[in-house]
Amino acid sequence: MPDLAQYLPSANFLKSLDIWIVLFYAVSIFILAQVVSRRKASEEVSSKGYFLAGNTLPWWAIGASLIAANISAEQIIGMSGSGYRIGLAIASYEWMAAITLIIVGKYFLPVFLKNGVMTMPGFLQQRFGPSVKYLMAIFWLILYVFVNLTSILWLGGTAVTTVTGLDPVYVLIALGVFALLYQISGGLRAVALTDIVQVTLLVIGGLIIAGLTLSKIGGEQSFGGFVAGFNKLRAGFPEHFHMILDKTSPFYKDLPGIAVLVGGMWIMNISYWGFNQYIIQRALAAKSLPEAQKGIAFAAYLKLLMPLIVVVPGMAALILSPNLAVADHAYPEMMKLLPTGLLGLVFVALTFAVISSTASKINSIATIFTIDIVQPLKPELTEKSLVTVGRIASVIAVVIAIAVAQPLLGKTDQAFQFIQNFTGYFTPGIVVIFALGMFWKRCSTAGAFAAILGGVLISAIWSYIDPTYPFMNRVGWVFVATTALCVLVSLVVPNKREVSTLTLEGVNFKTTMSFNVLAIGVVVILIALYSLFW
Repeated sequence: MPDLAQYLPSANFLKSLDIWIVLFYAVSIFILAQVVSRRKASEEVSSKGYFLAGNTLPWWAIGASLIAANISAEQIIGMSGSGYRIGLAIASYEWMAAITLIIVGKYFLPVFLKNGVMTMPGFLQQRFGPSVKYLMAIFWLILYVFVNLTSILWLGGTAVTTVTGLDPVYVLIALGVFALLYQISGGLRAVALTDIVQVTLLVIGGLIIAGLTLSKIGGEQSFGGFVAGFNKLRAGFPEHFHMILDKTSPFYKDLPGIAVLVGGMWIMNISYWGFNQYIIQRALAAKSLPEAQKGIAFAAYLKLLMPLIVVVPGMAALILSPNLAVADHAYPEMMKLLPTGLLGLVFVALTFAVISSTASKINSIATIFTIDIVQPLKPELTEKSLVTVGRIASVIAVVIAIAVAQPLLGKTDQAFQFIQNFTGYFTPGIVVIFALGMFWKRCSTAGAFAAILGGVLISAIWSYIDPTYPFMNRVGWVFVATTALCVLVSLVVPNKREVSTLTLEGVNFKTTMSFNVLAIGVVVILIALYSLFW
């Protein structure tokens, strides 16, 4: 077997076996993506087939794809970095997401699927007309390209560069191009049906690095060493094992105490998991509502596991690499401790978590641009032409993201917190217009505009006046103010004519016994975790 490591820079610590593992997996997953997305000879190209997998996704593909789309570099690298700086408290983003997913499955998905929603801007058109739809479609495209896609590529490139020593520009290009090619032919079907492999590898790789790093701290490679390492880490850094930070913590601004349970984090999570095209698109592609809800529940349990994979390795670096200048280097540094072969496996898990999330984001960008922008303006386009438009949009999005990634994020120490803070300007208004749009008939188009623009304006003014105020608390209070503003404007400026085609007639919010049992299980586990690490 040729020694491929000799062709990489001296900074590389991958061995030849590791590189062969990476190459084998890359070729295998690419071939698998093409195979699972192949159409039957009699099956015509359609936009619904490309962007929503023809509404054929089973629960296991939905759940796995939700997590694969979510857990990328910004989670693995970013949350490990925050674990290094802040501690276990950052896991609230994962654990509170689990209960949020249950709420989304029970109350939001029935409305979306009953009304045949394909995109989140499309829902807004059904409820408020085209003006709100176009505003939010453009906003989401800008956010996805310039914040989400760039952060996925940049943080993924950071990890790959640290491990391989390759030029970060080449790494960015390679990640973006592979993700583009990986999904451009088969669309969402190619992404979702291979994500079960990606998530399995991600979980295995994450558990390996968590297990080996804690075992190294504990002094022996065994379960006893793992437990001893965890206890040693907790004894040495007790302040890093509190889920609820008090005001004396230097990181209270990032995670303001009890607000992670009853405040702005709810708004952040509901916006992300309930009204984010990038995420909810998988559930919209389900075979049926019960199938979508089972997938949501599956994803919720995976979220409960994620802190062990994405936070604990960063915390282990407190002992194993105590003098890091950049917190986001914690996870790559922990990877250096892995033996040959296992390093290749974990490196594959990390790299293809980036690629899977990138491919998912690309597909969502193409979906919104094609379905919500181009199709209404060019209704004469055939289904085949719409798919072509989506593919062109995918290419353009990747080129832009690669070009702006380093200028936007190159000097950020904790990119995960940066992204949360930025999106916090918009999430209150988004949650207001969706929630009131679903469940309050008198919410008007003018009220929706007031919520969106008012939320951003209030957030910006608040941040300017008091930049030290915890952004999560700001999100919570801005949500309250934005709700009041939306209600007031809706009452004062009602729609002059009926614009809503949304209906709740026939929507069934009753869930199956299995979903209910799984939901109760999530609540019980969360109560236990927060009681243990309060």
